[in-house]
Amino acid sequence: MKQLNSLYNSNAEELLGRVTLSGKNIFNRSAYILVTNEQNTPKGYKAIISAHDFSDKISTPCIKVDNISDFNEGDVINISPNGDVCFLYEINSASNAIFATARCNHRCIMCPQPPVQQEKDRTDFNLDLIKLFDKNTQEVGITGGEPTMIGDRLFEIIRQIKKSCPKAAISILSNGVKFADIDYAAKLAACNHHDLQIDIPIFSDIASIHNHIVGAKTFYKTVQGLYNLAQFGQQIGLRVVIHNQTYKRLPQLADYIYHNFPFVTQVAFMQMETTGLAETNLKDLWIDPYSYNNELREAVLLLNDRGITTYIYNAQLCVLPPELRPFAKQSISEWKDVYLGSSDKVRGIPTQISTIHDRKRTVCP
Repeated sequence: MKQLNSLYNSNAEELLGRVTLSGKNIFNRSAYILVTNEQNTPKGYKAIISAHDFSDKISTPCIKVDNISDFNEGDVINISPNGDVCFLYEINSASNAIFATARCNHRCIMCPQPPVQQEKDRTDFNLDLIKLFDKNTQEVGITGGEPTMIGDRLFEIIRQIKKSCPKAAISILSNGVKFADIDYAAKLAACNHHDLQIDIPIFSDIASIHNHIVGAKTFYKTVQGLYNLAQFGQQIGLRVVIHNQTYKRLPQLADYIYHNFPFVTQVAFMQMETTGLAETNLKDLWIDPYSYNNELREAVLLLNDRGITTYIYNAQLCVLPPELRPFAKQSISEWKDVYLGSSDKVRGIPTQISTIHDRKRTVCP
């Protein structure tokens, strides 16, 4: 998520609010954070953010930043007691997500968000956060950690999104293990959301390889979870992160998916983000994306030719051969998306990998 450091702050506690640039009626200010460079600072707001100095007489919490150009009407921000400003919802973003928990029952060797063992439950905070989202929001993700670690409270989050953002599609990133419990899968289906997809990773057609990558012997629970979700008619996406331990069997994995999970809505092959545990294990995981094009081509075309919607995420067009470029999808969060000086005409490179290049050559014509 996007973050800003303040130059000064007077709030002694955490503040969550919706940004307004234009001001609100005095009876409708309590949930808003006013962002302004006007010297006049009206009362009633949860906080005031400005690039100017504040009077000592102001009782409303004040936060000074370098400039206010990063804020938009309708953004939702959280301000910590030390003045860090986190954008938890951006009105102009298509990749807003609820971070359900940092806990996980896997420890994937390339996890960009290493799990924690214990934490304070954040569901009540997330429910308050969702209430501040714009009602016309088109898509909301639920991620972690592993979202199912919060148990039935996951369904509270889904229902609140359904209430606050009735038009929004929901995408849940899950390892699928919890859905091996058919009662839990039934509870998800009972939420009766009009457009909800569970995106579940699978890393090999061989159980031992998958289990090694996720750090747990859960391959067959994930498989059972997929079948349970399909039984209840849920939309399912499969995700395959490509690295040195997965790329060789991409064609075999694609064939396995076709024969065993023909009901999935889509399959996405993803370039690895080199942060978190992936950075720690980089010497065992890194492979130049150019080097696995043959395996990726065979896997993608196999699934596509058999009628399964297939995408490639996090990939640069200049690295992909022409026949794979139509499958590339813009999937990188806006704040991660950067362009190198020599690549202004190609799709952005995730910030985590922008300094890693094994080859200067590309396959662009």
